Amino acid sequence: MQDNKDDSILWKAYPRVRCSRQLCATACDGSFDPPVLTMKAGTTVTWVNNDDIPHLVSEKDGKFRSSALDTGDKFSQTFSTAGTVEYFCAIHPHMTGKIVVEP
Repeated sequence: MQDNKDDSILWKAYPRVRCSRQLCATACDGSFDPPVLTMKAGTTVTWVNNDDIPHLVSEKDGKFRSSALDTGDKFSQTFSTAGTVEYFCAIHPHMTGKIVVEP
């Protein structure tokens, strides 16, 4: 969701699993949603943990890393340089995401 006031983008980490052709909220199989985000340079992304277990957002090359985020906690990062940024949950490494930053 885009916040028109300050060019922030809000991402939520919450559990979901594929059930046939639908996405269902469950208590397992956490993921970042959306898994890929394309945005302009200078945009701030805020991750919010809406899961009932902690998560830790970490860029794959260590350029940024949140502290452990409990339910309701937030972490923000501004992306000033064009390129692709891959990240994951350092607690649950199967949880991955990608940010494509355009000039």
